[in-house]
Amino acid sequence: MKIRFRCDPALVDLLPRPLPARAALPQWLHDMPSKAWSEVHGLPVRTVKQCPPFIDAMSYGFVIPLPCDIHVHEGVLSWDWDLPALAVDGHTRSPISFHVAAQATGAPFHPGSSHVVKFNCFWTIELEAGWSLFAMHPVNRFDLPFRLLSGMVDADRFNDIGIFFPALWTDPGFSGVLPKGTPIAQCLAVPRVVPELVCEGFSEERARRYMALSRDVLSTPGIYRKRFRDKRGRSGVE
Repeated sequence: MKIRFRCDPALVDLLPRPLPARAALPQWLHDMPSKAWSEVHGLPVRTVKQCPPFIDAMSYGFVIPLPCDIHVHEGVLSWDWDLPALAVDGHTRSPISFHVAAQATGAPFHPGSSHVVKFNCFWTIELEAGWSLFAMHPVNRFDLPFRLLSGMVDADRFNDIGIFFPALWTDPGFSGVLPKGTPIAQCLAVPRVVPELVCEGFSEERARRYMALSRDVLSTPGIYRKRFRDKRGRSGVE
């Protein structure tokens, strides 16, 4: 799979580039302890830092970084970004725009109190034929003051302009700077196929395997990581 990113030639050395999600893991994850004391168990227990599915989900795909610092004060978003003259007429120069609240009328995720912002992507994204781009909020990043709305674009065909990423501004009390490079979207390339769903009961062999693996998982820490996890391209945070 090759994913090709393009931008206005005046910006190619100015914009932060998309990067593998494993290279954009937050500092709080690195700082987390691997074990913490549990009052319920009366002993140390493993934290989510030792949960491969948790880590791998955060590490998969690539992220689109915020192109410049965004200053937030009393609900007002502003930026000071000195862009050069661009080669493309009609190209956006703003890192953020907005959706009017009416566009989310009736949606349960928008009670009317959140701003609907739109992160503008200065990169076009081209996928190989038959693949679509699934964009979502950076996985497990509840520390960010916004919540990206998930969407899917047939980026093998729609790739001549940048994609816009709508988000709810979920922290009205946030004041400060959302720094350049903050991941605004985590993106996955997904095949455009309809899977066949097959549901069936366990065979005797599958039942035996279920019971054996269940015993191993309960008795031995790290079974999934040691025996089943494909480590190619993984983050190595553990």
